[in-house]
Amino acid sequence: MENQKCTPAIEVEDLHKSFGAQAVLHGVDLKIECGETLTVLGPSGTGKSVLLKLIIGLQKPDAGSIKVDGKEITKLPLDKLNQVRKQIGFLFQSAALYDSLSVEENVAFPLRQHASLSESERRERIRELLTAVGIEEGLDKLPSQISGGMKKRVGLARALALTPKILLYDEPTAGLDPVTASKINELILRLQRERKISSIVVTHDVHSARTVSDRLAFLHDGSILAEGSIEELERSEDELISQFFQHSY
Repeated sequence: MENQKCTPAIEVEDLHKSFGAQAVLHGVDLKIECGETLTVLGPSGTGKSVLLKLIIGLQKPDAGSIKVDGKEITKLPLDKLNQVRKQIGFLFQSAALYDSLSVEENVAFPLRQHASLSESERRERIRELLTAVGIEEGLDKLPSQISGGMKKRVGLARALALTPKILLYDEPTAGLDPVTASKINELILRLQRERKISSIVVTHDVHSARTVSDRLAFLHDGSILAEGSIEELERSEDELISQFFQHSY
């Protein structure tokens, strides 16, 4: 990493979240350095997606600290939280596109809300974003008219619209065939290299984790069981982690 002294992109300390009697996260600690890609691995239903929603402020933790670029966000009022959110792009598992808006209009949405651009500047920016994710035609199509892989690309273009410092990916390859999943992984890697964005990837796809990660954390039953490189986790003597990797190939 070029700048070893930069402020960590995200710091999570002793994070707790329950829904009723169900404890989803209890005592999670994570640090994502600037320019780093951390992948959070683990079985479905272990709190991975909840962790992302807490980091972007869509949900509030019961206890613990979340710092984004050194700023504590858990107690921020909504207007200040929204300023922090502009630094964070979020690719939802389902892409979460607006069904009634075209591909072009979906990408335009955050630009209309938060950027002071003329119509021609906005259109140029949309074309740049869509070209960056490999879409150069079909801009007038609705989400119902495009493939799952294309939806992920449009969602990613929208996530990049405000030039975020941080990207959060929720199961970016879920539901995709192997060829399309591989293309999404290559796209994530290229964006990291070109833009030096700090990223958290939540997935249970070991191949994707191996491709895009600088470091991994294994989440199980709301706690981090282990952190390290893919090789270190594959060699783990923890039975849960060992079984996870054995059943993933």
